[in-house]
Parts: sequence; C-alpha cells; structure tokens
Amino acid sequence: MSSAQSAAHEPVAQPSSGSPLSVGDSSVGQLLSEVSRDLSTLVRQEVELAKSEIKTEVAKAGKGAGMLGGAGFAGYLVLLFLSFAVWWGLANVMDIGLAALIVALIWVVIGTALFVVGRGMLRRVKPTPQRTIDTAKQIPDALKGK
Repeated sequence: MSSAQSAAHEPVAQPSSGSPLSVGDSSVGQLLSEVSRDLSTLVRQEVELAKSEIKTEVAKAGKGAGMLGGAGFAGYLVLLFLSFAVWWGLANVMDIGLAALIVALIWVVIGTALFVVGRGMLRRVKPTPQRTIDTAKQIPDALKGK
C-alpha cells in the first residue's frame, strides 16, 4: 500500500457518534452529513452561550434599574419635602392657603413644561425600525449573490 493510500484510510475526524471517521471508507454524503451535524451542534452551543451571557447581562441591568427606581423615589421624596418647606416658608409672610396655592402653581408650571417637552420627544420617535426593514429586504438578494 502506498503512503497516499494509507493516508486515505487514517481517521480524520471524531464524529458525534464517537467512532473515528475514515475518509476512504465514507461517502461524500456521509461526510457532508457529519459536517452538518457538527455545525448544528456548534450553532446550538453558541446559542446556549449567548443565552447565558444575555441572562447575566439582563440580571445586571435589572439590578441597575432597581437602583435607579430607588433613586427616583428618593428624588420624589426630596421634592415633596422641599415643597413643604417652601409652603411653610411662604406661610410665614402670607396666608397658609395662599402659600399652598403658590407651591401648587409652581408644580403645575413644571409639570406642563415636562409634558410639552416629553410629548415633543415622543412625536419624533419612529414607530417602525426602517433601517432594519431595509436591510432585511436585502438578505434574499445577498444570499443569491446579487
């Protein structure tokens, strides 16, 4: 047997079934089947890795969002108590009811300004991801080699 013939009968891969695969003993169909199976396994493992990484990052984001929520609540309490302080401070120089009305009107102005700015920002949001739609339409042509 020549060295070329003996090389053809040497195991070249370890397929999923566990037995060595010899190129000389296998058909092209078997080789393609083995490559397809290995590729499928690789893709499944990559998907599992991605899921694990995403789960970890989502947990971190959840903790961060919880902290931001707590900070928002603390900010709300600060504004509430500052409003009371302004109200009581004004009550030293005018009627307490008028002082409360002035503080309430200040909050109406602030709330209205926030509403107008927020509504303007939301109107600029595009409801469809246009760039994603455009690139997705190009995929079939790319697969065809165009």
